[in-house]
Amino acid sequence: MRWLPIITIVLMLPLASCATVPATYLVQTKGPYQLDTGDALRVTVYGDAELTETYRVDDAGAIAFPLVGTVPVRGQTTKVAAARLSAALANGYMRNPNVSVEVAEYRPFFIQGEVGNAGQFPYVYGMTVRAAISTAGGFTDTADRNNAVVYRRQGNEMVKGVVNLDFPIYPGDTIVVNERWF
Repeated sequence: MRWLPIITIVLMLPLASCATVPATYLVQTKGPYQLDTGDALRVTVYGDAELTETYRVDDAGAIAFPLVGTVPVRGQTTKVAAARLSAALANGYMRNPNVSVEVAEYRPFFIQGEVGNAGQFPYVYGMTVRAAISTAGGFTDTADRNNAVVYRRQGNEMVKGVVNLDFPIYPGDTIVVNERWF
């Protein structure tokens, strides 16, 4: 009998240490951001203030740029987009153009299902499913609080996957929070 309290303490020590160790992990994000329809790009042409402007990527995946017309940027990084614009301007319009491109506004993500406010929301780089749900007003009372379904365009296909709440989302993703089943 006198060993019972000692055995209980010895068995509970490992459990107590588990409660004090925080769970940490890396949230993976995809490599360089790839431009697509709906992104707003801040294009700076050094030495020409009239061409420095914000341009939106159209449905064809291009931006309409003064003097040179449409320049395709879908699937490209901002660095490649800047090089394409520089090359187009150097083709008879400017000598040694210096162009920089940055994302002024990411295309939105969409969320539906068991959230406070379903709809379209602005994307923030590095966002996870959990952050997207918070942006949409949190879970409803009947929501599945462990998983969500993410629909993502990959090339010409739409891919669907059941993911946990710490899964990184990208602009253009559609997140569906299902109802939980008891």
